[in-house]
Amino acid sequence: MLFNPNKLLLIAGPCALESQTMCMEVAQGLAALRESHPELNIIFKGSFDKANRTSLDSPRGPGLEEGLRLLQAVKAAYGFPIITDIHLPEQAVPAAEVCDVLQIPAFLCRQTDILVAAAQTGKVVNVKKGQFLSPDEMEYVVGKLAGSQAAEIWLTDRGTTFGYQNLVVDMRNYPLLSKYRHPVIIDATHAVQMPGADRGQTSGKREFVPTLARAALAAGAHGVFVETHPNPADAISDGPNQIPLAELPLLIKGCLKVWKVSGDLRFSQGEM
Repeated sequence: MLFNPNKLLLIAGPCALESQTMCMEVAQGLAALRESHPELNIIFKGSFDKANRTSLDSPRGPGLEEGLRLLQAVKAAYGFPIITDIHLPEQAVPAAEVCDVLQIPAFLCRQTDILVAAAQTGKVVNVKKGQFLSPDEMEYVVGKLAGSQAAEIWLTDRGTTFGYQNLVVDMRNYPLLSKYRHPVIIDATHAVQMPGADRGQTSGKREFVPTLARAALAAGAHGVFVETHPNPADAISDGPNQIPLAELPLLIKGCLKVWKVSGDLRFSQGEM
């Protein structure tokens, strides 16, 4: 299994794969974290295409071929398992040639064809709960993946639509999602998004990322998803939500403290 219940699962990396230089800088920072915190299970994350940008004019990333090349370069240099999101069923097989985990975006979490295609690659599938779904409705998403023989199923919560251009994270979701007996992850950076709130771009409040990450771990989450960038102000996507790379170690240190003392809760909910 790629998931290890004895380590805190950390999915981290830039929102969009912008350049090899930036990817390697982030990977180097994550490698330093791995060295100082062996209790972390780090998966490097990066998107080759941001297919659901608010505006037609927004940059989307390097595309499938170049994006997979960048991810393979990170994997070769640092040995991290790799995760990327796919947006079409036909992207599953080429992405699986490089990636250890295929991620299904929240808006696509009910799309049967993409779920089946991802599961049939034999890779781990991380599916984000749609902002429009309750935890109970994820039973059917899990059923599609399990019925298609997914190697492992991870469930990620990124908040629920609360009102105009805002999300709310309900901490009850973590024990509720844990009943499916698969790892449950808090997407702490997308959870602070304010979609479309900045003149056709997504805004956000990254100052709340540590609070949500620690609270979810206290509620029984098995892992944390964090997007990070050397200089979020220069990021081509989701800059207001990404954690500056230099600030990531302090965030993860706090998360590890909570994760270590919440072990009994995780096991009481049915450890994997």
